[in-house]
Amino acid sequence: MPPGAVEPSPGGSLVDEALAATVRRPAASPPGGTTRRQFLAYVIGAPILVVAVDALGSAPANAATSGASGGGDLTVPAPEGIPSLPQPADVVDLGDLLILAGLPTANLITISVDTNGVAHFAMPRQENGQGTETAVAMIIADELDLPLEQVEVTLAPAEPKLVFNQLTGSSNAIRSLWDPVRTAAAAARGRLLAAASDLLGEATSALTVQDGVVVAPDGRRVSYGELSSLAASPTTLAVPATPKDPSTYRIVGTPVPQRANPAIVTGAQRYAVDLDVPGYPTMVRRAPTIGGRLLSFTNRAAVEAMPGVLRAVPLPFGVAVIARTFGQAIDGVDAVEATFSPGPVADQSNATVRQALIEAPVVPFLPAPPLARTVAFDFDWAPVNHAPMGTNMAVADVRDDSATIWAPLQTPIAALEAIAEAVGLPPSAVTVNVVRGPGSFGRTLFFDAALEAAQISKAAGLPVRLMWHRTNDMRHGRAHPQAHHRIRATLLGDEVLAFEHRVTSVTTDVSPGLGEAITAGLDRTGLGKLGFSQTLFETTITCPYNFGVVTQLLTEVPLAFNTDSWRSVFSYNTRGAEEIVVDQIAAALGQDPVAFRLGFLQNDRQRAVVEKVAEVGGWGRSLPAGVAQGIGFHQEYQSFCAVLVELDTRNPALPRVTRAAVAVDVGLPVNPLSLEGQMLGGLTDGISLVLQMGNHVEAGLPVESGWGHFKFIRQDQAPREVTVVVMPRSTDRPGGAGELAVPAAVGAVANAWARATGTVPTSFPIIDPTVGWTPPPPGPVPVEPLQPLPDPRRDPSELYDY
Repeated sequence: MPPGAVEPSPGGSLVDEALAATVRRPAASPPGGTTRRQFLAYVIGAPILVVAVDALGSAPANAATSGASGGGDLTVPAPEGIPSLPQPADVVDLGDLLILAGLPTANLITISVDTNGVAHFAMPRQENGQGTETAVAMIIADELDLPLEQVEVTLAPAEPKLVFNQLTGSSNAIRSLWDPVRTAAAAARGRLLAAASDLLGEATSALTVQDGVVVAPDGRRVSYGELSSLAASPTTLAVPATPKDPSTYRIVGTPVPQRANPAIVTGAQRYAVDLDVPGYPTMVRRAPTIGGRLLSFTNRAAVEAMPGVLRAVPLPFGVAVIARTFGQAIDGVDAVEATFSPGPVADQSNATVRQALIEAPVVPFLPAPPLARTVAFDFDWAPVNHAPMGTNMAVADVRDDSATIWAPLQTPIAALEAIAEAVGLPPSAVTVNVVRGPGSFGRTLFFDAALEAAQISKAAGLPVRLMWHRTNDMRHGRAHPQAHHRIRATLLGDEVLAFEHRVTSVTTDVSPGLGEAITAGLDRTGLGKLGFSQTLFETTITCPYNFGVVTQLLTEVPLAFNTDSWRSVFSYNTRGAEEIVVDQIAAALGQDPVAFRLGFLQNDRQRAVVEKVAEVGGWGRSLPAGVAQGIGFHQEYQSFCAVLVELDTRNPALPRVTRAAVAVDVGLPVNPLSLEGQMLGGLTDGISLVLQMGNHVEAGLPVESGWGHFKFIRQDQAPREVTVVVMPRSTDRPGGAGELAVPAAVGAVANAWARATGTVPTSFPIIDPTVGWTPPPPGPVPVEPLQPLPDPRRDPSELYDY
């Protein structure tokens, strides 16, 4: 067992077992009578083998205070700092809540094996490029002893009976599917072996499986395909199922390319608007402010007379133009003459929002004791659009008695219910098909495109293929809200007595699907009920250092912006800002930033990733003036990450992270190659957030109209060298990884900026790409400025040679 790991408890709840793998402090013994949640498998009567799982037992009401037992307490070295009390996320994190919320419908997780020996799994999670489909296929292949190419994973349509078990978010897909998928696959394998035993006249213990073929001791062979019908039962039958020890897996833990990669990079991948289903290209003329409503549409006849235009439909959210091509739809949108009501934030700008956040009442800091000194900073973070590569999209075909939708959706059940109500149909008459999304970062937790497409289709009497223009996605889409942070550390001698953080933010909307699942998870833990955002904050944010009295509190200001759970939600700015202050505390104490972290972090797994990234990143090496290293650390969802970057600021107009290293410990890494991709994505997000990516709101609308001035870093700003180290398996369960690298990268880049320039950054993004730029007017679709490629005779990389 790896150093610092904890044996899974023979008698703890699912939450206990997950926490035991990564808990960073000694845990209390569980009360008597608490039993680990178990899964029982069922063979369902069918022509081919179909296996389902069911969860037995119940999550303890006092899961919030129960801990691991039977495996011993986690050995925590004597801290150099003043030990801090556990925070809510140290006990039950958001992923745990979502796992608990989904358990009652885990019996609907099914795996089938057909007569060709192919295993099928309809995954009740969204695939937006994070690699979940491939990872789940790897798990099934290992449990069934099948070649990976004989496992087919598809996306399940919306199934209301799944309740909270069809939600994608919070880096939770693999964590939540790990037990039920392994159990169902193990049951299928057991049933197939039992059928082979009957057929071959051999004990199951004497049989082996090689790539989906059962082999008897005398060499006789029978394939899973031949056994599928024999293994099926005419009635539902309970069967024992014990998944394999993960240490015996052959595929899990090895690097496997995502299956869709060739199609994605060649342009062959089909997203919602590419599907071969009925639907006319559709775009919408929207209000000049967020939340504005249509008052009048004065030239409908003229627009509908334009070439290729089929309908111009007025709806509360704007005028939908349906045409034979998207180009004709855009021309129709530009020709619309309409008036709109001012939206609820029409008088707001970044400056007015900042003032409202500063003036909001917060819990005051504790009085500093005599002789103590403080390190204090305020930080401002601009709102950030999700801006996935694919804009908001959906296809809808609404008829008098039915509706069929195709869209990338993280909350498809909530979408189905809202669509049914909007078009006046019973939910049973609505089919919502989940389609792979071209990126998301949390954007498809909201289903506004699917809902709008259904409303347009009903009003027009035509099937529609709705695509938001990039301008509408930037201006009317959802964004992580603007926030203001106040942090103060109180020092006495070489110790940190207190670390206090007050976050004030525009309200983060997590209402559709995610909020209800959070509540359901809370009900099963006995933790009580907070607001959705407060619960999300409390179950994701934790300070990993021994900083004495630690308080991290969120205050929200209810301004009616379109907000959503952008990647890593509260963590990227909350923990990113904290990592900046950690560097400044180290400086105040005269300590090296890496040595300081190693001294004040609370367990070996935390320290291991920091030590590894310092090693592979060459911490402390000599660099020219204006170039500096920075480091950041983050833990979340039972996983740990450290990022080290080198930032060249000698060209202030084009600063560049030239080198980066990432070390990540997710417990059990299912697919290290996908993990590397997630870390690279998180690193790129972190660089962009610090240097130049954010929305600049004026008169109730972001001025950014597209990629021209929403500055996700370009190729000539991306690191030339990146090393990602996936740490060896440290537990027998996977942790969350999708959001893990973003906060650590934010801290690393900001700290490198401070060391390179001598100025601690406090307002983000540091660079405002909209300065000196006249934004296009709201309403019509603007022509985006050309983005010239770098002159090959003046390679920008030459600016960063050192």
